[in-house]
Amino acid sequence: QVQLVESGGGLVQAGDSLRLSCAASGRTFTGYAMGWFRQAPGKEREFVAAISWWDGSIDYTDSVKGRFTISRDNAKMTVYLQMNSLKPEDTAIYYCAARRSLTLIRASTLYTYWGQGTQVTVSS
Repeated sequence: QVQLVESGGGLVQAGDSLRLSCAASGRTFTGYAMGWFRQAPGKEREFVAAISWWDGSIDYTDSVKGRFTISRDNAKMTVYLQMNSLKPEDTAIYYCAARRSLTLIRASTLYTYWGQGTQVTVSS
């Protein structure tokens, strides 16, 4: 059974940093694309970043480029999202997702597996 478990969320002030983790288990994820999404109250879930377990290729949405970094630890089967220079508009529930794909995908509807989410709140 595939499980994705996020952790690392919290309440921080604008300009602070957080590192989110997504621990994956239940299968081998080679050949999978891993994505981070977020959903703010009253808004649709949006793509944040993605990384390929296969070749390490990376994609970011424009609003987080230069501030967020996605990475993976193959041995720990964990994907990270380092978030620096946080802004109040980054406040949302952050979700980890996985899909069997050698290419990176931004569409949330195409992801197969999802974690339960972790809350990130950035105060001004």
